[in-house]
Amino acid sequence: MISYATLGTTDMQRSIAFYDPVFATLGAQRTTTSDTWTGYARKGDRSLFFLTSPFNGETAAPGNGAMLAVLAADRAAVDAFHAAALASGGSCEGPPGVRQGMDPVFYAAYVRDPDGNKWCVYVRK
Repeated sequence: MISYATLGTTDMQRSIAFYDPVFATLGAQRTTTSDTWTGYARKGDRSLFFLTSPFNGETAAPGNGAMLAVLAADRAAVDAFHAAALASGGSCEGPPGVRQGMDPVFYAAYVRDPDGNKWCVYVRK
């Protein structure tokens, strides 16, 4: 249902260095690069993700309670996403694993990017 999502960044080059390897683990690649916008998508996918400098010129800040979630192909992709995020300057908000009480089984990992934005990558298998 969501067509695209946008997150603010304070340092575009730092964010590119984070997101290029992290999104590669999910089969996504950078599609747009400019001074103010950087976009990512999976080949053939109509959903897009963009990084941008905040329009008000202030420092980018994560939303309180906001989180983006991305569906992975399998558990190995969840593990790879988490490892790439930590290796690229992100922080762990929950290591890969089965989250109890979910049916079907929910295998997920949670990270924050260098600007503090929270991500979940998951698979239901």
